[in-house]
Amino acid sequence: MEWIEHLETHLATLVGFLKLVLEATSALCILFGFVATTRLALSKRFRFQEYRLVLLRLRFGSWLALALECQVGADVLATTIAPSFEALGKLGALTVIRTFLNYFLHKELEAEAKLQGFMKQRKEKV
Repeated sequence: MEWIEHLETHLATLVGFLKLVLEATSALCILFGFVATTRLALSKRFRFQEYRLVLLRLRFGSWLALALECQVGADVLATTIAPSFEALGKLGALTVIRTFLNYFLHKELEAEAKLQGFMKQRKEKV
């Protein structure tokens, strides 16, 4: 039985490390998304495009969606070690909120992508 406790300790350490990695990855996704979006906004060729805002929203929104996925993964990992009812309740609430955010962000990105495609087609016809 002592070896099971030893395994549980190592598992808890591993899960804690993975949770930290996912949370850091989420923060890095937001940072990279911000930098990529800012670079796009400041580029010279970007200034002459008529659907600039759409492109910026698509670029940053994609990174935000990835960050949300990483945060949900970190939350799930956090409850694997000590799944108390309180922790599971928090996980459920956070997962529902983040899933709704991600769903509506995805819908908005789809609409923006369709708008971008429509604007490109319109520009090509002119």
